[in-house]
Amino acid sequence: MTEPTDRSPFVVSFDWLAQSLGEADLKIVDASWYLPAQNRDGAAEFAAARIPGAVFFDQDRIVAPGSDLPHTIPHPDAFARAAGDLGLSGTDTIVVYDGPGMFTAPRVWWLLRIFGAANTYVLDGGFDAWKAQGLPLETGDHARPSPADFNASLTSGAITDFSAMRSIVEHRSSQIADARGPGRFAGVEPEPREGMRSGHMPGARNVPFSNLSEGGSLKPLSELRRVLEGSGLELDKPVVTTCGSGVTAAVITLALHSIGHRDNTLYDGSWSEWGGRDDTPIATGEA
Repeated sequence: MTEPTDRSPFVVSFDWLAQSLGEADLKIVDASWYLPAQNRDGAAEFAAARIPGAVFFDQDRIVAPGSDLPHTIPHPDAFARAAGDLGLSGTDTIVVYDGPGMFTAPRVWWLLRIFGAANTYVLDGGFDAWKAQGLPLETGDHARPSPADFNASLTSGAITDFSAMRSIVEHRSSQIADARGPGRFAGVEPEPREGMRSGHMPGARNVPFSNLSEGGSLKPLSELRRVLEGSGLELDKPVVTTCGSGVTAAVITLALHSIGHRDNTLYDGSWSEWGGRDDTPIATGEA
């Protein structure tokens, strides 16, 4: 696929997708997920209208069973079954979208890629804008996808667990990029989930995920680099991304990969784990 040279190689445009609808090896995934305060229901919106042929990836259900954290990554075998039930295979060209654009789709882009679906992309602009522009929609009942074989193999080093995160904070062995908004990062706004302290991991840099996009589209590569460096990140050094529950951290991951940074990992437990404990160090104020 041919896209402008200053655009991320991991996103596709409305024009490209609209022209590609119906191709046999193209699979489309709605990854919309919302916080309670947003008063939106991704599954209900999908049932009402979607991009033709799309399937719904439920980010609250395709998780590790029994975890006390909201979005713990599932075991590869469980992910393979869930992806296969959605009709996805690791050799498909997969385009992931969400409602506003560059919000929750990057998390599923990241999941699919770390489990082996290398040809996975994010739709630039989001479904809200797709509808507003009068592009093709599918409404009414959604046909069940034909099951597929998804052979999942987890990419080594893609995920940081709690013990590794504790070591990173203690030894400053990696830079920490926190995707939450400035108020939550500084500890002056409450967390949306009960029982969590406010603030950030000592040494973390604040990279609000919303600063990496404009109008639902990922910013050009030169702008991404400016935002990332402006947050205090050194792009020749390793980075671990984090957020509230491991979802919007993937927007930073997408931005890093877009500019060619590969020495990065995602802290899957994120603040839900770190801030939900009483034995972890916390800093407040600006980084």
